[in-house]
Amino acid sequence: MSLKVLSVASEAAPLVKTGGLADVAGALPAALAAQGVGVTTLLPGYPSVLAKLGPKPGRAVHKWDALLGTPARLLAGTLGGYPLLVLDARALFNREGGPYADASGRDWDDNWRRFATFARAAADIAGGAVKGRSFDLVHAHDWQSGLVPAYLRFAPQAGGRTVPSVFTIHNMAFQGYYDAEVFAQLGLPASTWTVDGVESYGGVGFLKAGMQLADAITTVSPTYAGEIRSVEFGMGLEGLVLARSNRVHGILNGIDTAEWNPATDPHLAARFAAGKLAARRKNKRAIEQTFGLTRDDGPLFIVVSRLTWQKGMDVLAEVIDHLVGTGGRLALLGTGDAELEQRFLAAAARHPGRVGVRIGYDEALAHGLQGGGDAILIPSRFEPCGLTQLYGLAYGCVPLVSRTGGLADTVIDANPAALAAGVATGIQINAVNPAALASGISRAAQLYHQPGAWKRLQTNGMKADFSWRASGAAYAALYRQLIEEQG
Repeated sequence: MSLKVLSVASEAAPLVKTGGLADVAGALPAALAAQGVGVTTLLPGYPSVLAKLGPKPGRAVHKWDALLGTPARLLAGTLGGYPLLVLDARALFNREGGPYADASGRDWDDNWRRFATFARAAADIAGGAVKGRSFDLVHAHDWQSGLVPAYLRFAPQAGGRTVPSVFTIHNMAFQGYYDAEVFAQLGLPASTWTVDGVESYGGVGFLKAGMQLADAITTVSPTYAGEIRSVEFGMGLEGLVLARSNRVHGILNGIDTAEWNPATDPHLAARFAAGKLAARRKNKRAIEQTFGLTRDDGPLFIVVSRLTWQKGMDVLAEVIDHLVGTGGRLALLGTGDAELEQRFLAAAARHPGRVGVRIGYDEALAHGLQGGGDAILIPSRFEPCGLTQLYGLAYGCVPLVSRTGGLADTVIDANPAALAAGVATGIQINAVNPAALASGISRAAQLYHQPGAWKRLQTNGMKADFSWRASGAAYAALYRQLIEEQG
């Protein structure tokens, strides 16, 4: 049975990316093609996306005179060789800055309108508005697409088809919550202003709407699917998760094994495989040169992360002196909270040659860090899935992670039993505080100086399968189940 799925996302690699959502949305078409599922991706028409369609993107395949009051047109292109649709609504998306914020980092005041319009367009397309394009199911991602199930169910296109929907939560912390005043401008019937509709704590909740109204909810790891049932991780929506628990599925993210392959990666100074780990030394030398680090025989810890509280970066900042004291060095690439950026820059000034910091993001440098670092630090307070630990495993860069979400699902702790059995792939810490992280760093340093044990950690990780094969099959099975239920 060949299925046609419309994947609705606010970003997709390599066209536009701020985080893991982009990697997932960009990888899904290829992952699902192997399962007999044809995926078309819908993206907003940001300047960067329109530019990559080329100077002459071609005739619009559909036009709206007033899509929630805004003129818009639909352009067609490709994403990694798979079908792509782009909503070109210049008044909403043709702006300098990022997808969600201006150049200063301040969220756009009209984000509610921008992504409500995007969701309305998705529902129209799924309902058959575009001649010659039909879909069996809609897969919406995160709060930016949260209203898609609401429009599909309560404001379908006149005469349009009713199709089931899947809603994926990539991060419960970002909910798209807006004041009640915006409801009147969403084009939804008054009956949806209830707790069973789009209302959430007296306002409009985009994420909540998707969770409430989609036919199935997925999270990006099995452990996170369980965690969001609790007050600690549910972010105020744990009651809804519990109420719909029979519709919640945890499907672990995969990685693009063509893009992240140390044997073929063009960003590395030296390519390598599990049986040729000695070649990683050249990549390590490249990191030392780039970050101004002294050469020695101690472990090189790396960080590739948003510098935020969620990622536990405030805790890492407190233990850098300890890390250096173990004989380790640190190369950090990231951007985020201004105060944390300054704390890491101060640590680099305090430990010249031992700590190097690059504020910003550089995709090629991220690959280089994974290819030459000894261990990657990911002390997240919560992590729906995480991809950097998967890249670390694939590249022989041993992950040191907190035991939460997808980190717990993908990294096997190097405890005595796992080491004896020869199955360990990394190091887990049980709490996100300075004492626990310092202890984890000390464990990593001790293992690093046991070459046989460390090499086993590296090779175990590199031999693990974190491709999209199993995850793609799980999504395809869920899609078919929902279509069969609809009858």
